[in-house]
Amino acid sequence: MDRAAMEKAFPSPLIVGEKASDLPVWPILKQDATATPVVAYAFESIDLAPLPGFSGTPFNLLVLLDAKGRFMDVRVLSQHEPVFLDGLGEAPMHAFVEQYKGLSLTQNIRIGAPQGRGDRSGSNVSIDGVAKATASVRILNQSLLSASLKVARARLGFGEGRDPDLIAHIRPGVFQPLDWAGLQKAGLVVSRRFLNRDIEQAFAGTVGEGQDAQALARPEERFVDLHFAWLSVPAVGRNLLSPADWEALNRSIEPGDHALLLLAEGRYSMLGDDFVRGAVPDRLTLQQQKLPLEMRDLDTDLKQPLHLPEALKGAEWRVFRVIGAAGLDPAQPLDFGLQVTRSKGAIYPEKVRRSFDFSVRLPEAYVEAGASDSKTWHSIWISRAWELAVLVLALAVLAVVLSRPERLSRHPQRLRWFRNGYLLFTLGFIGWFAQGQLSVVNLTALLQALLARRSLDFFLYDPMTVSLWAFVALSFVLWGRGTFCGWLCPFGALQDLSSQLARRLGLRARKVPERWDARLKRVKHVVLIVILLSACLSVTWTDRLVEVEPFKTSITLNFVRAWPYVLRALALVGFSAFFYKGYCRYLCPLGAGMVWLGRLRRFDWIARRSECGQPCQRCRSDCAYQAIERSGRVDYDECFQCLDCVVIYESDSLCVPRIQQQRQSGRARVIRVIPLQPMSIQEETT
Repeated sequence: MDRAAMEKAFPSPLIVGEKASDLPVWPILKQDATATPVVAYAFESIDLAPLPGFSGTPFNLLVLLDAKGRFMDVRVLSQHEPVFLDGLGEAPMHAFVEQYKGLSLTQNIRIGAPQGRGDRSGSNVSIDGVAKATASVRILNQSLLSASLKVARARLGFGEGRDPDLIAHIRPGVFQPLDWAGLQKAGLVVSRRFLNRDIEQAFAGTVGEGQDAQALARPEERFVDLHFAWLSVPAVGRNLLSPADWEALNRSIEPGDHALLLLAEGRYSMLGDDFVRGAVPDRLTLQQQKLPLEMRDLDTDLKQPLHLPEALKGAEWRVFRVIGAAGLDPAQPLDFGLQVTRSKGAIYPEKVRRSFDFSVRLPEAYVEAGASDSKTWHSIWISRAWELAVLVLALAVLAVVLSRPERLSRHPQRLRWFRNGYLLFTLGFIGWFAQGQLSVVNLTALLQALLARRSLDFFLYDPMTVSLWAFVALSFVLWGRGTFCGWLCPFGALQDLSSQLARRLGLRARKVPERWDARLKRVKHVVLIVILLSACLSVTWTDRLVEVEPFKTSITLNFVRAWPYVLRALALVGFSAFFYKGYCRYLCPLGAGMVWLGRLRRFDWIARRSECGQPCQRCRSDCAYQAIERSGRVDYDECFQCLDCVVIYESDSLCVPRIQQQRQSGRARVIRVIPLQPMSIQEETT
């Protein structure tokens, strides 16, 4: 966006300043009497966090972030997510983005989590996701937060620390009985003394110099002793609190929060006379890696006194909480500041403040390094663990069946039940429930991301797709193209089941003449080449061309879409009722890609006999996919691995060479040769 576009987006009374040279950010000012302070910063997310979506192209968001890190406005300038392009439409996406207004970067913003739902002022805030677009809105969320944090760190003084998702955690099981002295020796209690002369020296040369008579008279005496203990660490809390108070403490804080104990003894109060319980203290500050962290009084009332030495029984103490959303890392030092203010003058006193700092660090034995990312794609994998477990189990079963196909194929009826059951699982669970439909969009997104030299991490937001691609990649080497197209494609399963239903209703399948079948099978390769060339040249045209796939309409959106798309998807399903899996065989660009990749196959795993094709044509005649040549060779590029030919090969009543072999050996008996009724049910051939 240029200056004119920015001024149109943020009209008067806002004033658009000059775009920064070091960061693509526009300062937004507002007239305030004679001053024009900066009230916000405007920027485009694509300049700062170009995280690719599922099309391989990033979202571009226009963000207005105020001086305190709150979102004043968020708008979508451009996006190419398949689910929002002529799918769900952009309305759900815009409604999702509206939820960010008024929220802050200091809050822990979660999508679809129950914590904090309805409370937009708390530390944990939940916003509603978009059904059928879970991964897309997570990518949008990550783009927004990543770009905004870069601006906040550069312009708002946010910390330069590590990714808060990768912070360390307190070890819950490390404990040994220790008294106060033992805690100090172990480094779990840290004390710092400030003398009167330290305070006086800090105010030297200011209006506060010489304002404390006691400090001048007794400079070597104690001003204040501060003691710090990380109370939420079991080795500290269980030793300083009674068992009942320890349990109460853990009930009062959320997972990821930290409880910090501070004690003070001396003539200076760390809280002040106007301190209110439950509030943020004015005299104490906390930072970590230059990032200010809010610590709020936990307003704790103990049933039993703290286990302190006699000298500290009368000390001033409070327990403060730092919420998990603040990103406090227990493996990094904490920097505390004790604020001391002096003033001079009675009516309009001139004040000066000094901070007296001390650092503490939790010993390594009590922390463990962060091992997961809870805000980006890691949490999606964790939340979908049971779905992935079901998928892995199903893929393992399929791998066993395909590795020894003859075992199941010796029992045609059992194979029929297994295959139909697996197709129902693929359609219902992998497709409609888990949204695991692979698509040519995966290929165009990969190509566009590689051309733009972007990270491929965006694929990880869809664990079902990644898991399926991993298995399918292995299947290319072992079995070829047909493992996915014949068993794991939800739309392919829908066509297969629809064809079987059509046969039961008495509709007769049509067989394409061999010459035309060979020509039509080339069409899908042309479609794929056109789409891939478009992906190199135009994102907009690619968005249009990938609509050749009916997957988004029939599987992703469950036919809830504009009627032209629904009519087209139903027409393709109907087409397969007469021409078995016609879309898969002739039009599917993803199928063409599977053919190319399937040529990595290293084994001819479907058994053949010397008589196959010369003279026996039984398998070729019954092959619904027309994937067996006259010579008897299996065309693995077009084989969907239905195993019908393996059934024939293993059957004494279906395989003509086996029947002849029995007759020649003298063991033949009168057999009625029944034509195989494959799940595709072609014209009967005796």
